[in-house]
Amino acid sequence: MSVTAQQSVDLSMFGIDPWWLVVVKALAIFAFLVLTTLVMILAERKIMAWMQMRVGPDRVGPKGLFQTVADGLKLALKEGIIPTGVDKPIYLLAPIIATAPAFMAFAVVPFGPEVSIFGTRTPLQLTDLPVAVLYVLAITSVGVYGIVLAGWASGSTYPLLGGLRSTAQVISYEIAMGLAFAAVFLQAGTMSTSGIVAAQNDLWFVVLLLPSFLVYSVSMVGETNRAPFDLPEAEGELVGGFHTEYSSLRFAMFMLAEYVNMVTVSALATTLFLGGWHAPWPLTLWSGANSGWWPLLWFVIKVWVVLFVFVWLRSTLPRLRYDQFMALGWKLLIPVSVVWVMVVAVLRLLDGHDVLPGTASLIVAGVLSTALLFGYLSLRARRTRRTAQAIELPGPDEEFDAMAGGFPVPPLPARSGTRPSPPASAGRLPGGS
Repeated sequence: MSVTAQQSVDLSMFGIDPWWLVVVKALAIFAFLVLTTLVMILAERKIMAWMQMRVGPDRVGPKGLFQTVADGLKLALKEGIIPTGVDKPIYLLAPIIATAPAFMAFAVVPFGPEVSIFGTRTPLQLTDLPVAVLYVLAITSVGVYGIVLAGWASGSTYPLLGGLRSTAQVISYEIAMGLAFAAVFLQAGTMSTSGIVAAQNDLWFVVLLLPSFLVYSVSMVGETNRAPFDLPEAEGELVGGFHTEYSSLRFAMFMLAEYVNMVTVSALATTLFLGGWHAPWPLTLWSGANSGWWPLLWFVIKVWVVLFVFVWLRSTLPRLRYDQFMALGWKLLIPVSVVWVMVVAVLRLLDGHDVLPGTASLIVAGVLSTALLFGYLSLRARRTRRTAQAIELPGPDEEFDAMAGGFPVPPLPARSGTRPSPPASAGRLPGGS
């Protein structure tokens, strides 16, 4: 497909729906997000239990199926405590600011092609814009204000630290995410979500833009504050993060925002890299796979595959240290994204002048870039292990260097050259003599 053909995206089908159909679509999206959140919480606990050889929820309902409903009722019936000294208007408004953008971002996500709803032909998408993906970035950026304001308005030190951490985290990883989107814009020739899905009719962008997909996969985990990047909620360092002083339904709204954001970034990954609502091969051999209501099923399956990866990461990886987490975003993801965007731009230019075949060149460049990246990470990990093994424990007369490993750590008894004194009763017999 030529660049000129890609840029001519027809958006005339949007904005002409009758008011009742707009309401039906909005309610359907809201119901989809809420039900997906309910099922996701239960599925996460069940999958983590299966991975870690535990039982998981099994008491409420048949095989624990109603556990999420019970948790929601428990939260709703708890007393809503407002601590003394909070900035009450902002304290009450912060959960709303954190939750509302998560729902609003789904307005431009395409669920399927044009279908008939009660006799009216309409696309399975609430609306679309020439800059729809930029709209999603802008809306999701507003959500961080809810987290920051929640930590600041609580009038407590630990929520404030959690809010500041989340601010730095989201800003850092949104830069890498935006650069990953830039490669998609260059390849598709449009920022419209329906146009990007249409550009993947023959080949998904996960194949053409593999480095962008990998960068986005890491960025979306950091963007949603999920393990192993859940630094604002690090129990070992903070009391509970920015929502420490919240309870009852206000606390539930922050949890709802987190899980809806997970669904949003999963839907974006599906739309931008996994072909959107297009059926995967070999289902594409069936002529009706991408028509009617079937594409809605393919879209939901792809979203759940990405959600499963979220649970998989949480079950297997330990939490990163904060300096490691920020170094990953600023020293690795952002430089890799900048270089890859330049590579895509050059290859698209050469393709436009018929110098190189665009599809084959992008696939080869993506595979080579990914191999170089993983090779660099492997060498760096090997060098870090050798450095750690070369560090010798100081002797009893040597001074302990807190920065020897690159990060300040307190001296342990074995490293400081001193032994803890034994208890007074050590070596005595039970009789006491």
